[in-house]
Amino acid sequence: MSDTGSLIDNLEFISDLARFVENLLSDQQIKKKYRFDDDTWTKICKDEALIEAIEAEKIRRIHSGAAKRERAQLHIVKAPDILEKIMSDPDESARHRVDSIKALDALADNGPRTTSDMDRVVIHIDLSADAKLRSAEPDPNDIIHIEATPRKTPAITDETDDWKR
Repeated sequence: MSDTGSLIDNLEFISDLARFVENLLSDQQIKKKYRFDDDTWTKICKDEALIEAIEAEKIRRIHSGAAKRERAQLHIVKAPDILEKIMSDPDESARHRVDSIKALDALADNGPRTTSDMDRVVIHIDLSADAKLRSAEPDPNDIIHIEATPRKTPAITDETDDWKR
């Protein structure tokens, strides 16, 4: 891959180089993935058109939140080790140890344990307004109250930005 002009059209390559600029990938990882030698790497680093494409991709990743998410994912994987050290340290206060146990349990959880209010549908139909207008006692059968839990449907996992525009 010595022709840097054709690399400008390779979105995956541009994204990987944006990750390199963001310190999410190393130069060794990129060289290995794309089978670059040191001369090709030097040539790529001097190509102004490629640098502009990388900068544009970097800005796009910042605006879309992709850069933030990937950086957070790199850091959050350290959390279980840190929490385990706090949990296992007998010199830590009991409160800190219990909090770390709770945080570790939340990280290890594979799904919700209870249904939240967000996962519940409540339909309340009150047909007793005319009785209230006539000053009559409303009929309890004029009030319909239905609670239901919606069925889980697969989430849309398409990560492309085409549908957002």
